[in-house]
Amino acid sequence: MKKGLIVLLIILLVIIVMAGWFVGRYNKIQKEKVSVETAWAQVENVYQSRYDLVPNLVSTVKGAADFERETLTQVTQARSQMGGQVNLPPEALSDPAAFQQFQANQAGLSNALSRLMVVVERYPDIKANQNFLQLQAQLEGIENRIRTERMRYNDAAKLYNQLIVVFPNNMIAGMIGAKSFQFFAADAQAQSAPKVEF
Repeated sequence: MKKGLIVLLIILLVIIVMAGWFVGRYNKIQKEKVSVETAWAQVENVYQSRYDLVPNLVSTVKGAADFERETLTQVTQARSQMGGQVNLPPEALSDPAAFQQFQANQAGLSNALSRLMVVVERYPDIKANQNFLQLQAQLEGIENRIRTERMRYNDAAKLYNQLIVVFPNNMIAGMIGAKSFQFFAADAQAQSAPKVEF
């Protein structure tokens, strides 16, 4: 009777230790997931700032000079192509196709803005306009923040992805349906230097 009670207590103790270990691993995975989602929220935050800045930039440039309408049209179209979507649904962070499409839309806006800045270099009146200079500085700052926040997101996604693929976390991740987050990658155009023609 006493041996049976001791065996039962040992089994209970093992179950408690195993449950505690499982809860600890589960909580670690969830905390890292929240870190990735927080980093992603910062990426969306700076995308929203850039998205909101574009109409002001276009209006200032349009008002300061009557020049290549095509460039202004491209910037406006790139912004509208995003359809107001600077936020990505959380489930799309682990969907390669949705993430790639979102990244392509953002790259389109970045490219259009870069072309706008190159064209503006030809117009001293615009470059001297105080409003334009302030908007340009804000835009440059936002582009730098986008790069920084993307890097932070990639770092958080890397930690999470590593966490859920190593043993024994991969078993728990499989049980709870945890999926890897997508990484930001360089655009295909980044492999070649941009052409600037005057």
